[in-house]
Order: sequence, then structure tokens, then C-alpha cells
Amino acid sequence: MNTNPFHSLGLDDRILRALVDQSYETPTPVQLGSIPRVLEGRDLLATAQTGTGKTAAFCLPLLHLLNAREGRSNKHVRALILTPTRELALQIGESLRAYGRYLPLRFAVLLGGVAQAPQAKALREIPDIVVATPGRLLDLHGQRLIQLDRLEILVLDEADRMLDMGFVRDVRKIVSATPATRQTLFFSATLSPEIAELASDMVKNPAVVAVTPVASVSDNITQKVLFVEQADKLSLLTEILREDSVRRALVFARTKHGADRIVRQLERKGIRAEAIHSNKSQNARQTALAAFDRGRTNVLVATDIVARGIDVDGITHVINFDLPNEPEAYVHRIGRTARAGAVGTALSFCGEDEVSLLFAIERLTTCPLSDVNGHAFHSTAISAMRDRKRAAQQGSGGGSRFASGRPGRNHPLSSQRRRYHPTAAAATGARVSHAA
Repeated sequence: MNTNPFHSLGLDDRILRALVDQSYETPTPVQLGSIPRVLEGRDLLATAQTGTGKTAAFCLPLLHLLNAREGRSNKHVRALILTPTRELALQIGESLRAYGRYLPLRFAVLLGGVAQAPQAKALREIPDIVVATPGRLLDLHGQRLIQLDRLEILVLDEADRMLDMGFVRDVRKIVSATPATRQTLFFSATLSPEIAELASDMVKNPAVVAVTPVASVSDNITQKVLFVEQADKLSLLTEILREDSVRRALVFARTKHGADRIVRQLERKGIRAEAIHSNKSQNARQTALAAFDRGRTNVLVATDIVARGIDVDGITHVINFDLPNEPEAYVHRIGRTARAGAVGTALSFCGEDEVSLLFAIERLTTCPLSDVNGHAFHSTAISAMRDRKRAAQQGSGGGSRFASGRPGRNHPLSSQRRRYHPTAAAATGARVSHAA
């Protein structure tokens, strides 16, 4: 008898075998809600944040359906997954490779910023599934290198980011090239009026799945924010990493190039570090992760795309060198520390352009991050900007839940350049209650 909880969802045994290989044991809420509906052949409208397991929520039933259907006598692209960024496209491609490793299905990843020729070659082999960013897909479609007129399933991932990045016109153009008989799976982190309008044009009588965003943080994590100019971030990071209390640190960068740059600069300063991101080969990622896990290096610099694969005990500090664009990613990032009853520290660098991102994090977690204003690179200008914006929110009816108990801007500490001590900071840090 199959004891894998995924078995009850009706997935092919070969997919279940692949999930065992990946140590997937329990479906997430978005998977439980989505997979059975998709297997029924229904359109889907799902609101779910990054980190909720939504990639598997559409990849698993997609693989099942395509494999279960009769033959490939008339070869054509059967499924299209549209996603807004190259990093997400690569991540989805990796997921398909892992989940479908025992199935005779082929896929191709189409994205900009790399040579077109290998992608054109992959299309000539007629993949079952195409993962693509809108711009590159339209380029290839315009060259008649891919046809979508016999598409069976369309997945639109991160629809809200599509809108934010100005891709809606491209998306509509792509959708118009697909048959009206397709099955459509529509995923978005939010459902604004604009997103709802876009969805209404694409899905028919959809099953609706809504997953509450993750907002809880373990109360064993001390959270602090450090206001710092972008140009001073590396110097601040170097100072923190040299503290004795920082035994194992996970540093988050917004981009893979940023992660590589941080590692190079740290090594110039005598601090050994490894980078892990989607441009690294799987072998390189595993090597870097193993070095971090076994203590050969105590600093790992990562992007959000690969962060879910980081499951290392004993991380004492999570450092947000760049604040995430999605506040939910903050929760997932800092959750890498304070595991199994341990305590940990989360430090977030906030530059001039990141104040709004800080507010989004505080709104999600319903708790302000208390700031460390006594470090050598403290920016009074950025903290003052935060204070002005916070006051404006409160004055417009935003309430006072973000009021901080830190020293005022005229306090002597606010203008002094003093050495930052993570241990001392942790003793006075804000803590957020963990929701059961």
C-alpha cells in the first residue's frame, strides 16, 4: 500500500517516485487545493505566494495529464508555462526535470539574455512543455520557431508580477495565439481589480484556490534593521561577519550577479564565502552547500530562487543584504535560522530605495523591525526618511502599530559612528510571535 500522502491526490506512480527522491512528504495547502481540480480538467484561479509550493501545484498535475493522454502522433507543443523572470523560468525548468524524471516527456526553457540558437534547436525537437518568459517567446513565435495553436494547457505564473513588469500586453498577445479549448491555470500572489480583469479574460468557470500568505515568524528570531547607504553595505557586512558571535551566516542578495559580487568582495577582505544561485550548476550548488553545512565556510550568499533548497542546522544569522521585493520572501528567508528550538538573529540592510520594501515586510508580519543606529555606517538620512513616511501613514489613518521604541533622531547615538555588536543587538531586538 502506498503511504505517500501525495498518493491520495491521484498522481501517477512515477511522479510519486520522483517526489520520494526529492523528500517531498506532505502536500502544501495550495497543492491540496489545486492538484485534484487540475486533474479533473478544470481551469484554475489560484492566489498563492512564492514559497507556498505553487510550482509543484501546477507542475505535478501538468505532467500527469500530458503523460496520461494518448500518444504523440501529431507532434506539437502541448503545454506552456509563462513566467515573468528568467530566474523563475529556470527554477520551473529544474522542477519539471525533477518531478518528471521517470516520464517520457520533454521540455524546453525559453528566456532572454542568452543565445537564441540552443533554444531554437530545442524547439525543433518539439518539446511537450515549454517554460518561457514573454519577450523571448514572442521573438521565437514571430520567427515561426514555435506554434501555440494546438496548445492543451496554459499556465500563467506570477500574474501580478507580469502586470507590475509591464508584460500584460505581451501576455494577451501570446494567449490570443492559443486555442480557446485550452485548459488555463492562473496563479497570482494577489488578486487586484487589474489582475481579476486579466484572469476573467483567460479562465472559464475556474476552480478557485486561495492560500493565506505566510506571515508568522518564530519568536526565537531577533529581528533588526540597519539603515545604510548602498555604497556602505559591503563594509557593514564585513564588519558584522568578523564578529565572534556570527558562527554561520546566510546572506541574501536580490540577484545572482549581486551574490557573486558579494562573494568576490568578501574574499578580497579575507572572508571565505560561497555563492549559490540559479546560474550555478547543480553540482556547484551541492558543493557550496556541503562546504557550508560541514563548516568549511561559514558564509553562504544566496538568492531567493534557490533558498528553499537550503536546509542547514546551526545558522546563527540571516543577513538581508538586499531586502526582498516580496515581503513573504522575508519570512521564508529568516526562517532558515532558529530551527529546532535554537535562537537566531535576522539583520536587514535598508537603503534609500528599500524603505517601501521595509514597510511591506512590517505590514505582513504586523510588527516593526527595531533599528540598530549605533553602527559605523548608520545613515541618519534614510532613517529620517523612514520616520517621515511612517508619520505620514499614521497621519492619514494608518495607525501607530509601526511606532518604534528606539532613541529619537536627536539622541546622541543617532549621529555617532560606533562599532556594531550583533550580540548586544540581539539582547534588545524585536520579536514576533509565532502563529500556530
